[in-house]
Amino acid sequence: MHTVDLALRSTNYFAFEALLRAMVTANGQSSPNEPFPLGSHSDKSVVQHGFQITTRKLPILKAAPIDHMTAKLGIAPPEMIFGDNIALIEHLESGWKIEFNAFDALDLVDKTGNSMLQVAHSKEWQSTREKKHEGITEVVKPFDWSYSTGYKGTEQSKSKALEPSNTPIPLELLKRPDPIIFFDEVMLYEDEMADNGIALLSCKLRVMPARLLLLCRFFMRLDGVMLRIRDTRIYVEFQTGEVIREYTAREDKYEVVRQKLAMQGRDAPAQLRDANSIVDLLPIVDKSLERVLLQ
Repeated sequence: MHTVDLALRSTNYFAFEALLRAMVTANGQSSPNEPFPLGSHSDKSVVQHGFQITTRKLPILKAAPIDHMTAKLGIAPPEMIFGDNIALIEHLESGWKIEFNAFDALDLVDKTGNSMLQVAHSKEWQSTREKKHEGITEVVKPFDWSYSTGYKGTEQSKSKALEPSNTPIPLELLKRPDPIIFFDEVMLYEDEMADNGIALLSCKLRVMPARLLLLCRFFMRLDGVMLRIRDTRIYVEFQTGEVIREYTAREDKYEVVRQKLAMQGRDAPAQLRDANSIVDLLPIVDKSLERVLLQ
């Protein structure tokens, strides 16, 4: 993965969104506050051995849907919410499915303020989320402004469900040079934490002839303070119907990781922006395994 300028990336997203809205409104198809239409044209899907894998990628939510989501969540939203995006794995025969979406992930963010990173930057961030109405400032209530979530996906099942297990994901099978018949990356939300770092949640999945792997990763970098990565991996073996969910949470102080990179002679400023470059440097603080057999 190439390191990109996060500020530039955000600007591009907003520019694209503004352009798209202007074009749609000009054509008389929609107003800027109406939701984007959902349907098969926005979905990519593949069926493999009775499992249907679907992704949906649409632009950032518009104003009205954001207000609706904010009211339901009870917290101020991230700067960029891809609220219509999903990554979905479904076993067609049993009806078992697991979906990854922005709303359910944000609903797990601490809303009490007890987990909020107590640093000077938090006041600066809060000021950017205040709403002013006729000179009256509506102050954002305290919550975890890093949008840290332990989201493991939204599971739905009529009978069988994931249960605690000691069975790990078979990494050797994933190392095989099998052809990839489906690949996609889905962004769920992103926030630049008042230009003090990044908090983002995204999903990547690859489907091979005999199996699939989905990675949902939350990555948080608060410059000078902390680095945090929370990974949920979903592994499916098609022939047996085995599904394994692995959750791993890692974090460490920013300066500790920076020193580790410097000792290895690596470009710390660039590496600290890339979750893949630092994930193995962060100690594990939480881990769980679950498993279900659907056939």
